[in-house]
Amino acid sequence: MVRFIEGGIAKDTRGEIRFVNDFDLTEVKRFYIIKNSDTHTIRGWRAHRNGQRWFYVLSGAFSLDVVKIGDWENIDREVSIQNYSLYQADQQMLHLPIGYATAIRAIEADSELLVYADQSLSESLQDDYTFGLDYFVNKI
Repeated sequence: MVRFIEGGIAKDTRGEIRFVNDFDLTEVKRFYIIKNSDTHTIRGWRAHRNGQRWFYVLSGAFSLDVVKIGDWENIDREVSIQNYSLYQADQQMLHLPIGYATAIRAIEADSELLVYADQSLSESLQDDYTFGLDYFVNKI
C-alpha cells in the first residue's frame, strides 16, 4: 500500500535541519535526484515489478501519478490512476511498494526530487517496464 512517512524540520539561529526519522534505510541500495527541465515534462510511465521506491522533495513540488499493476502478463490500461502532490514544505516521504508504475512531473520550476531505490542499477534495468504517457486512461 502506498503510504506517507512523516518528517519534520528543526529550526534555530544556526539554520534548519530537515528529517524523516521514521524512514528505515536498511532496504535502500541507491538513490538518485530528478530535476525536470521544465514543469511540462512528464517522466513516465515507468514501473518496476520487483522494486520499491521512496520519494522526498528536496525543493519545490512534484505531481506523481501512480498505478498499481496487478497482472504483469495482462496489464490493465484502465486501472485507477492515483495522484499525489508532494511539496518540500510538507516534509513527507512517499513510499511506493513493489508493483507500481509512476508518471512524474515538476509543478514548480527548479524542483528536485530525491528517490531511494531498493534495487541496484543492474537489478533495476532488468526489471524496467515503460509505457507511453497515454497508456493508462482512468484518472480519478
